[in-house]
Amino acid sequence: MPNRQIAVNVNFAYLALDNTCAMREFCHMDKSTPNRIREFREEAEMTIEELAEATGLSVSYVSRLEKGERNLSLRNLNLFAHALDKRPHDLLLEDRSDDRNVVAVMGRIAAGAEISPDEEQVPPEGLYEIETPFPIPDDAIAFEVSGESMWPRYDPGDIIICWRQSVIPEEVVGWEAAVKTSDGSRYLKRVLRGSTQGTYDLESHNAAPIRGVSLLWVAAIQSVIRSGQWRKMNSSQRHSMVRKMMNAR
Repeated sequence: MPNRQIAVNVNFAYLALDNTCAMREFCHMDKSTPNRIREFREEAEMTIEELAEATGLSVSYVSRLEKGERNLSLRNLNLFAHALDKRPHDLLLEDRSDDRNVVAVMGRIAAGAEISPDEEQVPPEGLYEIETPFPIPDDAIAFEVSGESMWPRYDPGDIIICWRQSVIPEEVVGWEAAVKTSDGSRYLKRVLRGSTQGTYDLESHNAAPIRGVSLLWVAAIQSVIRSGQWRKMNSSQRHSMVRKMMNAR
């Protein structure tokens, strides 16, 4: 099965080789920010059906991406760039006035156990905030790997970045994702189709699989920040950064 972490790292490396600005552009893409997919599709005289076929995505999904109604993941960014014969960062807009290198950590993950603490115990602003080495979109959240039980997949202290906005489970089948099951449990698992329609199996390294569960929330993994590449922010640092961001506007 595909390795989500390797795939993500490969995509980040691809963008970095093209242009460091591309990394900056992508990391700040969110659901309210339009992209240039439709512009380049029409320039190439392609129908939306032809573009969907070229990328392997559905027509409705491509339409929502064109309208900026869905996040444009790194994987899809490269798919569209190849289909439209453009560089990945060409698909992204240049105006990024709200750059922020801060993301809230919403829980800790260890082996196949649930993400802790319980969601009800996590304040809206998260357990704490960290400063990251690249800009983070407003709708991103993070989870910290706790202990060594997830090695060799992840090291203790690694930060896993996900979108807060849920996607449909079918979009992440075969990949790792942060999920919330119908009983309220949260996990970082590889999502597979279950034996009955509408259910899914959850697998992870060093843990028994969970079979036939319904998913209420599914957050695709967008990147992994290695231990030592991020810094926990205290309240005074956070207030200082907020003032800096406000003064820059």
